[in-house]
Formats: sequence, structure tokens, C-alpha cells
Amino acid sequence: MQGSAKRMGTMTDVHRRFLQLLMTHGVLEEWDVKRLQNHCYKVHNCNAQVDKLEDFINNINSALESLYIEIKKGVTEDDGRPIYALVNLATTPVSKMSTDFAENELDLFRKALEMIVDSETGFASSTNILNLVDQLKGKKMKKKEAEQVLQKFVQSKWLIEKEGEFTLHGRAILEMEQYIRETYPDSVRVCNICHGLLIQGQSCETCGIRMHRPCVAKYFQSSPDPRCPHCDDFWPHEVPEVFDPEKEREAAGSRSSRKSLRSRQH
Repeated sequence: MQGSAKRMGTMTDVHRRFLQLLMTHGVLEEWDVKRLQNHCYKVHNCNAQVDKLEDFINNINSALESLYIEIKKGVTEDDGRPIYALVNLATTPVSKMSTDFAENELDLFRKALEMIVDSETGFASSTNILNLVDQLKGKKMKKKEAEQVLQKFVQSKWLIEKEGEFTLHGRAILEMEQYIRETYPDSVRVCNICHGLLIQGQSCETCGIRMHRPCVAKYFQSSPDPRCPHCDDFWPHEVPEVFDPEKEREAAGSRSSRKSLRSRQH
């Protein structure tokens, strides 16, 4: 019976609760998604064997297919952490955001998005974004208000801020890849390894090809003499480490233990 449900994409209360909670978060890292799945089983069907995460999500996606909604998996551009987001395939991502943001706020996001996609680094400075507030559609916005709106985009996991510069969050890339490819065809860059949309990454100084940092890490993982996969010239950047979920869990556990110790000491 369980196998039949999988083939048909029938959702149980476990699947429905999982979907509802994922929708609330917007995007989650893989470790949190697995914890969420286990939580849903404990609440609704504690005696059942927990499905493999891939099978569990495929089952939900089969049920959602007719609604043009899908749970998509991706990785963060900076360190390769696996993430999952619920993506609406029927509407453009910016129109989906219209339920949470006003017209002038969405216009600010569009302008920030364009600057990020057009830039060589995949980042746009807050100064450059804020200088465009006079050009926004809809209600007038002061720079102080615009700063607060940019932080709303960060909190909603559409943007990431690093030292006064903004880039796209993994959620935005997952949801907006097709939109970005269609809207900015002359500015779009793709990774030479995975062929996915590339916002920030590393590039060859000789031939100019670009690669995501996680793709660089995997491609050169066992190479003492990293060379460009296209022109064979020496790769001029430091090769990042491959993301290791076990190391990440150990580090998170260590941080949690230290925090607990400090709280007891105080």
C-alpha cells in the first residue's frame, strides 16, 4: 500500500505537515530538512519507518505536479551547503513576492537583482543600490527606508549581505534561475562544470570560464596541480574545501556545547 501511494504521489498527514512547515520557512538547509521530516513522522506516524529524504520529497512533488509547485534542491554558491526550497513554477518569482512586499519595495529588489547579475563579482554595494531610490515605481522611498527594506529581503532569504554588499541568497537562485536567464540573457553567466546559473564564483584569468566555488572544490579535490578544465592553464585561485556535512554537524555540536557551558558559568 505504501509503495502504491508513492507511485501515485498521494500525500499523508506527514507529508502535508512537512510541506506546510517548509512553506513557512521558505528555504532550509538539508540537515534542517531531515530534522523536519523526522519531526513530522513523530507527530503523525511515530511507528512508521522514515522514508529516504529523496523518496519522501519525490512523493510530495508527484502530488504537487498539477499545481505547478515543486520542492527543489540546490547548493549555496559560497560553500556548497545543500538547501531545499518550495518553488512556484506557474508565476514569476517577483510576482510571488508581491504578497509580502509593496510595489516600490519590489522595484528596489529588481534594481538590486539587475546590479548583482550585471556585476563581475556577483555583488552590489548598498551605496549603489540606495542611489537608485529616486527612480523607484510607486510610493516615494527615503534612503533610510530603503535600507530597512534591504534588510527585509535579507531576513526573508532573498538576499545575503556581506560587509555592506548584497548578493542573491540560494533561495533566490533556486526560484529565479529561469526568470534571470530570460530577463538578463546578455548578462547571465553559467558554471563550466554544472552549467547552472552562476552569480558568484571563480574564473580563469586566461580563458575566462567561470565555476561555482563548490564545483571548483569538487573538480580539484584530488588535484595537487589544479588546471583550468577548458584551457589547461594553472588555476589562479585558492581551491575551497568540499562541504562535509559530518564536519559541519560536529562543529555545530561543539558550538552548542560551548554556548551551554558559558550559560551555566553565568
